[in-house]
Amino acid sequence: MNARRLAVTGIAAGTTANGVAYGSAFATGGAPWWASWAMAAGTTVVLVGLMLLGMARDGRRLGWLWGVLGFTAVVCLGGFGLALALPAEQPGAALFAGLPLRAAAVLYGIGFLPLAVLPLAYAWSFDRLILSEDDLAGLRATASAPPPPPHA
Repeated sequence: MNARRLAVTGIAAGTTANGVAYGSAFATGGAPWWASWAMAAGTTVVLVGLMLLGMARDGRRLGWLWGVLGFTAVVCLGGFGLALALPAEQPGAALFAGLPLRAAAVLYGIGFLPLAVLPLAYAWSFDRLILSEDDLAGLRATASAPPPPPHA
């Protein structure tokens, strides 16, 4: 399966999981226990799928970027999973860097931890995946071409 097809399949599957989780809230007695886990998994799959879709261009091999996508998936699932698995905070509970533990898992884990990896991966792969010399030459040729004649 090529990367683009895998990305679209993941986005569709994650969106379906999110939709089922949202829909389960209308069940008698509220959402079941698994709905929040389906939402966490679906959100992670959509996020990684969108990243993969952005990386998958013209059949170019992703190589080490699969590791970056795996890192992002593990961090997101771990952060959401930790937030869901920890017990509810009680008044006077311990704080981590100024936040309750569950909020810290989401904010610091899912919010900040990928910031240590994703910008570097983008910068290191820019020439190969985003804008190669051939892409830049084609862009310059298109920009310098005369405009097409107006339609009558």
